[in-house]
Amino acid sequence: MTSVLPSLRLVRSRSFFIVAAVVVLLLVAAGGVYAYDSGRDGTIAKGISIGGVDVGGLKAPVAKERLRAAVLEPLSRPVVARYHGHHFTLTPRRARVGVDIDGSVAEALDRSRAGNILARTARNLEGKPMNEDVDLSITYHKAAIRHVVKRISTRIDRPARDASVDLDHGHVDPTPSADGLAVRAASLRRALRRTLLTPQGSRSVRVRTRVVHPKVTTAQLAEKYPAVVVVNRGAFQLTLYKHLKMARTYPIAVGRVGLETPAGLYHVQNKAVNPAWTMPNSDWVAPADRGKVVPGGSPENPLKARWLGIYAGAGIHGTDDSGSIGTAASHGCIRMRIPDVEDLYPQVPVNAPVYIA
Repeated sequence: MTSVLPSLRLVRSRSFFIVAAVVVLLLVAAGGVYAYDSGRDGTIAKGISIGGVDVGGLKAPVAKERLRAAVLEPLSRPVVARYHGHHFTLTPRRARVGVDIDGSVAEALDRSRAGNILARTARNLEGKPMNEDVDLSITYHKAAIRHVVKRISTRIDRPARDASVDLDHGHVDPTPSADGLAVRAASLRRALRRTLLTPQGSRSVRVRTRVVHPKVTTAQLAEKYPAVVVVNRGAFQLTLYKHLKMARTYPIAVGRVGLETPAGLYHVQNKAVNPAWTMPNSDWVAPADRGKVVPGGSPENPLKARWLGIYAGAGIHGTDDSGSIGTAASHGCIRMRIPDVEDLYPQVPVNAPVYIA
Protein backbone atom coordinates (compact mmCIF):
# COMPACT_ATOMS: atom_id res chain seq x y z
CA MET A 1 0.00 0.00 0.00
CA THR A 2 2.75 2.44 0.84
CA SER A 3 4.31 2.01 -2.60
CA VAL A 4 1.07 2.95 -4.46
CA LEU A 5 0.53 6.40 -2.89
CA PRO A 6 3.63 8.06 -4.32
CA SER A 7 2.60 6.83 -7.79
CA LEU A 8 -0.89 8.36 -7.42
CA ARG A 9 0.60 11.60 -6.25
CA LEU A 10 2.89 11.63 -9.26
CA VAL A 11 0.01 11.01 -11.68
CA ARG A 12 -2.09 13.74 -10.11
CA SER A 13 0.80 16.15 -10.23
CA ARG A 14 1.38 15.44 -13.93
CA SER A 15 -2.34 15.87 -14.70
CA PHE A 16 -2.40 19.17 -12.91
CA PHE A 17 0.53 20.48 -14.88
CA ILE A 18 -1.00 19.27 -18.14
CA VAL A 19 -4.32 20.98 -17.40
CA ALA A 20 -2.52 24.09 -16.28
CA ALA A 21 -0.47 24.09 -19.45
CA VAL A 22 -3.58 23.71 -21.60
CA VAL A 23 -5.28 26.54 -19.76
CA VAL A 24 -2.25 28.73 -20.20
CA LEU A 25 -2.10 27.89 -23.88
CA LEU A 26 -5.82 28.67 -24.27
CA LEU A 27 -5.40 31.96 -22.47
CA VAL A 28 -2.43 32.83 -24.62
CA ALA A 29 -4.38 31.87 -27.75
CA ALA A 30 -7.40 33.85 -26.59
CA GLY A 31 -5.20 36.81 -25.86
CA GLY A 32 -3.64 36.49 -29.29
CA VAL A 33 -7.04 36.28 -30.98
CA TYR A 34 -8.26 39.29 -29.02
CA ALA A 35 -5.12 41.25 -29.77
CA TYR A 36 -5.34 40.35 -33.48
CA ASP A 37 -9.03 41.24 -33.64
CA SER A 38 -8.50 44.48 -31.72
CA GLY A 39 -5.66 45.37 -34.05
CA ARG A 40 -8.06 45.24 -36.99
CA ASP A 41 -10.69 47.34 -35.28
CA GLY A 42 -10.07 50.31 -37.59
CA THR A 43 -9.55 48.24 -40.76
CA ILE A 44 -12.29 47.54 -43.29
CA ALA A 45 -12.65 43.85 -44.14
CA LYS A 46 -11.59 42.60 -47.52
CA GLY A 47 -14.30 42.43 -50.14
CA ILE A 48 -16.21 45.48 -48.86
CA SER A 49 -16.88 48.39 -51.19
CA ILE A 50 -18.72 51.68 -50.72
CA GLY A 51 -20.83 52.85 -53.62
CA GLY A 52 -18.86 50.54 -55.90
CA VAL A 53 -15.48 51.82 -54.68
CA ASP A 54 -13.27 49.05 -53.26
CA VAL A 55 -12.12 49.96 -49.74
CA GLY A 56 -11.41 46.42 -48.48
CA GLY A 57 -8.31 46.09 -46.32
CA LEU A 58 -7.98 49.87 -45.84
CA LYS A 59 -7.80 51.83 -42.63
CA ALA A 60 -10.60 54.32 -42.15
CA PRO A 61 -8.55 57.47 -43.02
CA VAL A 62 -7.19 55.86 -46.19
CA ALA A 63 -10.68 54.67 -47.19
CA LYS A 64 -12.01 58.21 -46.76
CA GLU A 65 -9.30 59.63 -49.00
CA ARG A 66 -10.03 57.03 -51.66
CA LEU A 67 -13.72 57.85 -51.57
CA ARG A 68 -13.04 61.57 -51.83
CA ALA A 69 -10.93 61.00 -54.93
CA ALA A 70 -13.35 58.51 -56.50
CA VAL A 71 -16.63 60.21 -55.57
CA LEU A 72 -16.34 63.89 -54.70
CA GLU A 73 -14.47 64.92 -57.84
CA PRO A 74 -16.89 63.20 -60.29
CA LEU A 75 -19.92 64.38 -58.34
CA SER A 76 -18.70 67.96 -58.49
CA ARG A 77 -19.17 68.01 -62.27
CA PRO A 78 -22.50 69.36 -63.62
CA VAL A 79 -25.12 67.21 -65.31
CA VAL A 80 -26.16 68.35 -68.79
CA ALA A 81 -29.57 67.52 -70.30
CA ARG A 82 -29.46 67.63 -74.12
CA TYR A 83 -32.19 67.96 -76.72
CA HIS A 84 -31.53 68.62 -80.43
CA GLY A 85 -28.82 71.24 -80.02
CA HIS A 86 -30.20 72.66 -76.78
CA HIS A 87 -28.54 71.92 -73.47
CA PHE A 88 -29.63 72.58 -69.90
CA THR A 89 -27.23 72.40 -66.95
CA LEU A 90 -27.87 71.19 -63.40
CA THR A 91 -24.95 71.90 -61.07
CA PRO A 92 -24.33 69.86 -57.89
CA ARG A 93 -24.22 73.12 -56.00
CA ARG A 94 -27.69 74.09 -57.14
CA ALA A 95 -28.89 70.57 -56.36
CA ARG A 96 -27.20 70.76 -52.91
CA VAL A 97 -25.50 67.42 -53.37
CA GLY A 98 -23.89 66.17 -50.17
CA VAL A 99 -21.84 63.00 -49.53
CA ASP A 100 -21.60 61.49 -46.05
CA ILE A 101 -18.17 59.89 -46.43
CA ASP A 102 -17.60 59.57 -42.68
CA GLY A 103 -20.94 57.86 -42.15
CA SER A 104 -20.41 55.50 -45.08
CA VAL A 105 -16.95 54.46 -43.82
CA ALA A 106 -18.37 53.94 -40.32
CA GLU A 107 -21.03 51.66 -41.84
CA ALA A 108 -18.31 49.73 -43.70
CA LEU A 109 -16.42 49.26 -40.42
CA ASP A 110 -19.58 48.02 -38.72
CA ARG A 111 -20.08 45.49 -41.52
CA SER A 112 -16.48 44.40 -41.07
CA ARG A 113 -17.16 43.56 -37.41
CA ALA A 114 -20.07 41.25 -38.28
CA GLY A 115 -19.99 37.85 -36.55
CA ASN A 116 -18.23 36.77 -33.34
CA ILE A 117 -14.55 37.27 -32.62
CA LEU A 118 -13.55 33.75 -33.65
CA ALA A 119 -15.48 33.95 -36.94
CA ARG A 120 -13.93 37.34 -37.73
CA THR A 121 -10.42 36.13 -36.93
CA ALA A 122 -10.81 32.96 -38.98
CA ARG A 123 -12.19 34.94 -41.91
CA ASN A 124 -9.38 37.46 -41.79
CA LEU A 125 -6.65 34.84 -41.38
CA GLU A 126 -8.01 32.84 -44.29
CA GLY A 127 -8.35 36.01 -46.39
CA LYS A 128 -12.00 35.34 -47.26
CA PRO A 129 -13.69 38.44 -48.77
CA MET A 130 -17.10 39.54 -47.49
CA ASN A 131 -18.34 40.66 -50.94
CA GLU A 132 -20.59 43.43 -49.67
CA ASP A 133 -21.26 46.90 -51.05
CA VAL A 134 -22.22 49.65 -48.65
CA ASP A 135 -24.58 52.27 -50.07
CA LEU A 136 -22.87 55.62 -50.38
CA SER A 137 -24.95 58.11 -48.43
CA ILE A 138 -25.63 60.95 -50.90
CA THR A 139 -28.21 63.65 -50.25
CA TYR A 140 -29.69 66.14 -52.73
CA HIS A 141 -32.43 68.77 -53.09
CA LYS A 142 -35.41 67.32 -54.98
CA ALA A 143 -36.84 70.76 -55.74
CA ALA A 144 -33.74 71.60 -57.81
CA ILE A 145 -34.42 68.67 -60.13
CA ARG A 146 -38.09 69.58 -60.42
CA HIS A 147 -37.11 73.16 -61.22
CA VAL A 148 -34.72 72.27 -64.05
CA VAL A 149 -37.26 69.81 -65.54
CA LYS A 150 -39.89 72.55 -65.47
CA ARG A 151 -37.46 74.94 -67.18
CA ILE A 152 -36.72 72.36 -69.86
CA SER A 153 -40.42 71.65 -70.38
CA THR A 154 -41.15 75.37 -70.75
CA ARG A 155 -38.58 75.61 -73.54
CA ILE A 156 -39.52 72.41 -75.38
CA ASP A 157 -43.21 71.72 -74.76
CA ARG A 158 -45.56 72.71 -77.57
CA PRO A 159 -49.31 72.28 -77.13
CA ALA A 160 -51.32 70.44 -79.73
CA ARG A 161 -53.51 72.63 -81.92
CA ASP A 162 -57.10 71.60 -82.53
CA ALA A 163 -58.54 72.13 -85.97
CA SER A 164 -61.01 75.02 -86.03
CA VAL A 165 -63.17 77.00 -88.41
CA ASP A 166 -64.51 80.55 -87.94
CA LEU A 167 -67.98 80.30 -89.41
CA ASP A 168 -69.14 83.29 -87.37
CA HIS A 169 -67.17 85.45 -89.79
CA GLY A 170 -67.77 83.32 -92.86
CA HIS A 171 -64.29 81.75 -92.90
CA VAL A 172 -64.81 78.21 -94.13
CA ASP A 173 -61.17 77.31 -94.69
CA PRO A 174 -60.18 75.50 -91.49
CA THR A 175 -57.15 76.16 -89.35
CA PRO A 176 -55.53 72.73 -89.57
CA SER A 177 -54.77 70.63 -86.55
CA ALA A 178 -51.17 70.10 -85.47
CA ASP A 179 -49.44 67.66 -83.14
CA GLY A 180 -47.83 69.03 -80.01
CA LEU A 181 -44.75 67.95 -78.06
CA ALA A 182 -44.21 67.29 -74.37
CA VAL A 183 -41.14 66.40 -72.33
CA ARG A 184 -41.40 63.06 -70.55
CA ALA A 185 -41.01 64.85 -67.23
CA ALA A 186 -41.12 61.87 -64.86
CA SER A 187 -38.57 59.96 -66.94
CA LEU A 188 -36.30 63.02 -67.10
CA ARG A 189 -36.45 63.53 -63.33
CA ARG A 190 -35.39 59.93 -62.77
CA ALA A 191 -32.56 60.19 -65.28
CA LEU A 192 -31.27 63.44 -63.78
CA ARG A 193 -31.37 62.02 -60.27
CA ARG A 194 -29.59 58.82 -61.30
CA THR A 195 -26.87 60.69 -63.21
CA LEU A 196 -26.45 63.38 -60.56
CA LEU A 197 -25.90 60.83 -57.79
CA THR A 198 -23.77 58.32 -59.73
CA PRO A 199 -20.04 59.15 -59.68
CA GLN A 200 -19.18 56.78 -62.51
CA GLY A 201 -20.21 57.17 -66.12
CA SER A 202 -21.46 60.00 -68.31
CA ARG A 203 -22.78 63.25 -66.85
CA SER A 204 -25.06 63.77 -69.85
CA VAL A 205 -28.80 63.02 -70.04
CA ARG A 206 -30.93 62.82 -73.16
CA VAL A 207 -34.26 64.65 -72.94
CA ARG A 208 -37.01 62.39 -74.27
CA THR A 209 -40.33 63.69 -75.52
CA ARG A 210 -43.73 62.37 -76.57
CA VAL A 211 -46.15 63.52 -79.24
CA VAL A 212 -49.33 65.21 -78.01
CA HIS A 213 -52.22 64.63 -80.38
CA PRO A 214 -54.96 67.23 -80.86
CA LYS A 215 -58.45 66.56 -79.56
CA VAL A 216 -59.96 67.65 -82.89
CA THR A 217 -58.12 66.77 -86.09
CA THR A 218 -58.69 68.42 -89.45
CA ALA A 219 -60.38 65.27 -90.69
CA GLN A 220 -62.70 65.14 -87.67
CA LEU A 221 -63.65 68.79 -88.14
CA ALA A 222 -64.40 68.23 -91.82
CA GLU A 223 -66.57 65.26 -90.91
CA LYS A 224 -68.52 67.49 -88.52
CA TYR A 225 -69.50 69.80 -91.40
CA PRO A 226 -70.81 67.74 -94.32
CA ALA A 227 -72.25 70.94 -95.79
CA VAL A 228 -71.81 74.69 -95.28
CA VAL A 229 -73.60 77.31 -97.36
CA VAL A 230 -72.09 80.76 -97.85
CA VAL A 231 -74.19 83.48 -99.49
CA ASN A 232 -72.45 86.51 -100.98
CA ARG A 233 -75.20 89.05 -101.46
CA GLY A 234 -73.02 91.55 -103.27
CA ALA A 235 -71.84 88.98 -105.81
CA PHE A 236 -75.28 87.30 -106.01
CA GLN A 237 -73.65 83.92 -105.40
CA LEU A 238 -74.36 80.94 -103.16
CA THR A 239 -71.38 78.64 -102.55
CA LEU A 240 -71.72 75.10 -101.24
CA TYR A 241 -68.85 73.66 -99.20
CA LYS A 242 -68.76 69.93 -98.60
CA HIS A 243 -66.56 68.83 -95.70
CA LEU A 244 -65.09 72.36 -95.67
CA LYS A 245 -64.02 72.17 -99.33
CA MET A 246 -65.72 74.26 -102.00
CA ALA A 247 -67.98 72.04 -104.09
CA ARG A 248 -70.08 74.38 -106.29
CA THR A 249 -71.20 77.98 -106.73
CA TYR A 250 -74.71 78.93 -107.87
CA PRO A 251 -76.11 82.30 -109.10
CA ILE A 252 -78.90 83.69 -106.91
CA ALA A 253 -81.23 86.62 -106.31
CA VAL A 254 -81.43 88.31 -102.92
CA GLY A 255 -83.75 90.70 -101.11
CA ARG A 256 -84.52 94.07 -102.62
CA VAL A 257 -83.89 97.39 -100.87
CA GLY A 258 -86.01 97.63 -97.74
CA LEU A 259 -86.53 93.85 -97.72
CA GLU A 260 -82.90 92.82 -97.59
CA THR A 261 -81.86 89.24 -96.99
CA PRO A 262 -80.64 89.17 -93.34
CA ALA A 263 -76.85 88.95 -92.84
CA GLY A 264 -75.14 86.71 -90.30
CA LEU A 265 -74.70 83.08 -89.41
CA TYR A 266 -77.82 80.90 -89.46
CA HIS A 267 -78.65 77.23 -89.78
CA VAL A 268 -81.10 75.33 -91.94
CA GLN A 269 -84.16 74.99 -89.72
CA ASN A 270 -86.49 73.02 -91.99
CA LYS A 271 -86.74 71.60 -95.48
CA ALA A 272 -89.60 70.80 -97.85
CA VAL A 273 -90.25 69.56 -101.40
CA ASN A 274 -92.87 71.65 -103.28
CA PRO A 275 -93.60 73.58 -100.09
CA ALA A 276 -96.84 75.32 -99.31
CA TRP A 277 -96.56 79.10 -98.86
CA THR A 278 -98.26 81.08 -96.12
CA MET A 279 -98.67 84.62 -97.30
CA PRO A 280 -96.88 86.83 -94.76
CA ASN A 281 -98.26 89.64 -92.67
CA SER A 282 -96.34 92.24 -94.67
CA ASP A 283 -97.18 95.55 -96.37
CA TRP A 284 -96.61 94.05 -99.82
CA VAL A 285 -99.40 91.49 -99.23
CA ALA A 286 -103.01 92.59 -99.43
CA PRO A 287 -104.59 92.60 -95.97
CA ALA A 288 -107.25 90.11 -97.06
CA ASP A 289 -104.59 87.64 -98.24
CA ARG A 290 -102.36 87.76 -95.20
CA GLY A 291 -102.14 84.32 -93.59
CA LYS A 292 -103.58 82.61 -96.63
CA VAL A 293 -101.93 79.26 -97.42
CA VAL A 294 -101.03 78.63 -101.06
CA PRO A 295 -100.49 74.93 -101.81
CA GLY A 296 -97.19 73.68 -103.16
CA GLY A 297 -97.06 73.45 -106.91
CA SER A 298 -99.70 76.18 -107.37
CA PRO A 299 -98.86 78.84 -110.00
CA GLU A 300 -99.50 81.47 -107.33
CA ASN A 301 -96.91 79.90 -105.01
CA PRO A 302 -93.54 81.71 -105.41
CA LEU A 303 -91.67 78.93 -103.57
CA LYS A 304 -90.86 76.63 -106.46
CA ALA A 305 -89.61 73.08 -106.18
CA ARG A 306 -87.66 73.19 -102.88
CA TRP A 307 -87.47 75.11 -99.61
CA LEU A 308 -84.70 75.44 -97.03
CA GLY A 309 -85.85 77.67 -94.18
CA ILE A 310 -83.15 79.63 -92.35
CA TYR A 311 -84.56 82.54 -90.34
CA ALA A 312 -87.88 84.26 -89.53
CA GLY A 313 -89.64 83.20 -92.72
CA ALA A 314 -86.59 83.76 -94.92
CA GLY A 315 -85.11 80.84 -96.77
CA ILE A 316 -83.65 79.41 -99.93
CA HIS A 317 -86.12 78.38 -102.67
CA GLY A 318 -86.53 77.93 -106.38
CA THR A 319 -88.05 80.52 -108.72
CA ASP A 320 -89.46 80.45 -112.21
CA ASP A 321 -88.47 84.11 -112.66
CA SER A 322 -85.03 83.37 -114.07
CA GLY A 323 -84.62 87.00 -115.04
CA SER A 324 -84.42 88.00 -111.38
CA ILE A 325 -81.32 85.86 -110.80
CA GLY A 326 -78.31 88.12 -110.31
CA THR A 327 -80.36 90.97 -108.87
CA ALA A 328 -81.85 92.21 -105.61
CA ALA A 329 -85.42 91.26 -106.37
CA SER A 330 -86.87 89.07 -103.61
CA HIS A 331 -88.78 89.92 -100.45
CA GLY A 332 -85.87 88.73 -98.29
CA CYS A 333 -85.44 85.14 -99.48
CA ILE A 334 -82.64 83.70 -101.56
CA ARG A 335 -83.89 82.67 -104.99
CA MET A 336 -82.29 79.98 -107.14
CA ARG A 337 -83.06 78.57 -110.52
CA ILE A 338 -85.19 75.42 -110.14
CA PRO A 339 -82.53 72.97 -111.42
CA ASP A 340 -79.99 74.57 -109.09
CA VAL A 341 -82.16 74.37 -105.96
CA GLU A 342 -83.04 70.78 -106.82
CA ASP A 343 -79.30 70.03 -107.04
CA LEU A 344 -78.54 71.84 -103.76
CA TYR A 345 -81.41 70.46 -101.71
CA PRO A 346 -80.24 66.85 -101.03
CA GLN A 347 -76.70 67.99 -100.24
CA VAL A 348 -77.65 70.31 -97.36
CA PRO A 349 -79.06 68.66 -94.21
CA VAL A 350 -81.11 70.32 -91.49
CA ASN A 351 -78.83 72.24 -89.07
CA ALA A 352 -76.23 72.91 -91.77
CA PRO A 353 -74.65 76.36 -91.27
CA VAL A 354 -75.65 79.16 -93.63
CA TYR A 355 -73.51 82.29 -93.55
CA ILE A 356 -74.87 85.35 -95.32
CA ALA A 357 -72.42 88.18 -96.01
